[in-house]
Amino acid sequence: MTDTEVKAPKIEFPCADYPIKVIGDTGVGFKDRIIAILEKHATVDHKTLAERQSTNGKYTTIQLHIIATGQEQLYDINSELRATGFVHMVL
Repeated sequence: MTDTEVKAPKIEFPCADYPIKVIGDTGVGFKDRIIAILEKHATVDHKTLAERQSTNGKYTTIQLHIIATGQEQLYDINSELRATGFVHMVL
């Protein structure tokens, strides 16, 4: 591996404190819909909930921690969140 190549960090599953950050259009029920999708796929730690709006209020960021059980679970969460049409980024 050269200095310019970067290896993706390895995640050991299950990961009891996996952060998910979702950025999307601000709107009524945004937070509730995000939480519902996450709860469909994983155990969510509601104590870690952080919500922030952009300066102009157009976008909202929701961050939560989940219990991640595997790559397929994370892929399913990402796919369903992106399919909503109002989610722009999942980190």
